[in-house]
Amino acid sequence: MSTIDEYSAAQLSGLYRSGALSPVEVADALLARIEAWEPRINAMYRVLRPRALEQAKASEARWRAGRPLSPLDGVPVTIKENIATEGVPSPIGTRANEDADPAAADAPPAARLREAGCVLLGKTTMPDYGMLSSGLSSLHGVTRNPWRLDRNTSGSSAGAGAAAAAGYAPLHLGTDIGGSLRLPATHCGIFALKPSLGRVPIYPPYMGRVAGPMTRSVADAALLMNAIARPDARDFMSLPPHEVDYAAALEGLALNKLRVGFLPDMGAGLPVHPEVRAAAAAAVRALASAGCVVEEMRSFLTPQMLDGMCRFFEARSYGDYAQLPAAKQAKVLPFIAEWCSWRARSFSGRDVMQAYGQVMAMREAAVAACQRYDFVVSPVSPILPYAAESAAPGDDPHNALPHIAFTVAYNMSEQPAASLNWSASADGLPIGVQLIGRRFDDLGVLRLARALEGLRPAQNSWPALP
Repeated sequence: MSTIDEYSAAQLSGLYRSGALSPVEVADALLARIEAWEPRINAMYRVLRPRALEQAKASEARWRAGRPLSPLDGVPVTIKENIATEGVPSPIGTRANEDADPAAADAPPAARLREAGCVLLGKTTMPDYGMLSSGLSSLHGVTRNPWRLDRNTSGSSAGAGAAAAAGYAPLHLGTDIGGSLRLPATHCGIFALKPSLGRVPIYPPYMGRVAGPMTRSVADAALLMNAIARPDARDFMSLPPHEVDYAAALEGLALNKLRVGFLPDMGAGLPVHPEVRAAAAAAVRALASAGCVVEEMRSFLTPQMLDGMCRFFEARSYGDYAQLPAAKQAKVLPFIAEWCSWRARSFSGRDVMQAYGQVMAMREAAVAACQRYDFVVSPVSPILPYAAESAAPGDDPHNALPHIAFTVAYNMSEQPAASLNWSASADGLPIGVQLIGRRFDDLGVLRLARALEGLRPAQNSWPALP
């Protein structure tokens, strides 16, 4: 029999409906699992035990009365620290904000989960300002990969990725501005969807910034999208309502009618590890065997575009850093302080606009390159999980983001993109593949991911406590 940490959101909903299991039993079991795992992986910023049990009791009463708020009523969830939840501070990963006040209101994705009746077990960790693809934070410490504790989760949704792999809950909510959902997903062996910009309202909105699901299965991500892809006027970049049941529409994608581009190498950033390349190639071979027309693509990304993106991120972050008092600057992770300052402190307005021009060139090139295909398949990260204590691959603050070349373009182009675990390296580390759709085709990406889920090789068992 499955243990509670192995149940999907859909299974829990069915068990609640039948009365075979209660939200309180589930919350108790998962809070105990968090307590057992946390000394090893440090995925949680705050565990909200009393509040979670109170929410579970209220959900239990609704199910007994036959009046659940949604199919996800009583299903446990974690939310990334930077997504505001009423009454909990959001210090965005840095000691410079360790005195942050509790949030006055839920951000849009958190509000939708509360309205659906989900049980919030707690908030997950992230690196300083969300500007590291790492689990290292001046405030939270080191978040470790459950598959191997000496390995990095990547980031910035580091805690969410680790929590999903460790079975803290079936549903996790993270954010992504350059790969922060997909990179932890590939390194932690889970599924994540970066929705089209504006599909899931978020506050505050920003160019490329999205919130999305991180789960162990595509079906659970689709259920979570049903809850969070709803309008909220606070996001002035949000898309018009899209009335679709993502979970109900997952099955039945006709693979023999699809044209798929295969992008094995970006030609910028870090070289692709042979095992990562092999996993992506195996995924497209499976699609070809199922009837897809597969065509290898040349990269659309230039080193100049990637450097422009990095300079733009540096300028944005330096603006935040420079306005801090000296005492708070001293609390920022030194790697981040150096990364955002080393050249941005001398940027002119012209420098920033030239960097922005490269970002827009990247956006245009990504949309144009993908336009001829129904979907594109590529690696997610070019590398396998690196050392847990590292701020970035290579630990060079003057070259901190060379591993985001496969992911960042789709934030700027507003296209949906997902990471689906495919296989494992020779030493057992997860390797995911990235699935990219045309702008606004979030359902299509979920449907392709569901089809590939059925074509992939047998998966390793989830990590167990030592």
